[in-house]
Amino acid sequence: MLVGLPGVGKTTIGRAAAKRLDWRFLDFDEEIERRAGMEVREIFRTAGESHFRALEHEVTVEMSGACGMVLSPGGGWITQTASVELLRPAARIIYLRASPEAVARRLRRVETRPLLAGRDPVEVLRELHGKQRSLYETADHVIDAEKHGRQQLIEQIAGLGRALK
Repeated sequence: MLVGLPGVGKTTIGRAAAKRLDWRFLDFDEEIERRAGMEVREIFRTAGESHFRALEHEVTVEMSGACGMVLSPGGGWITQTASVELLRPAARIIYLRASPEAVARRLRRVETRPLLAGRDPVEVLRELHGKQRSLYETADHVIDAEKHGRQQLIEQIAGLGRALK
């Protein structure tokens, strides 16, 4: 389970690490969009963040017994204590740590990220980081995404996955 700020690279890195491990990969946002028949930003706009978090929890419940998978939830998933506790016994939670400023530099399409749309991305990411940092830091493993390149991150995550086999 990869956690971190929106835009830190959970999906990109997670998908590649899953491929390296020959595991399945699930991006929660993509799965929720498939089930709801609409994009995450539309869910936020029409039903609100609380509805999105409920959908995210449903996916978590279904994945709680899964093995051989790399999971990538939304950036706010870590705030859902029930979801975290559901996965904590069996899954390894990996925090991809990066500063809000570094993540903002990586973001290209803010409009696809409902929590960032219409606001200054650095400001929003700082706010989220401030609220969620202590939760992220409870992860089983913390990887500094700013100090490592893409391939190094993939290898580190794949190495942690291999240790679970």
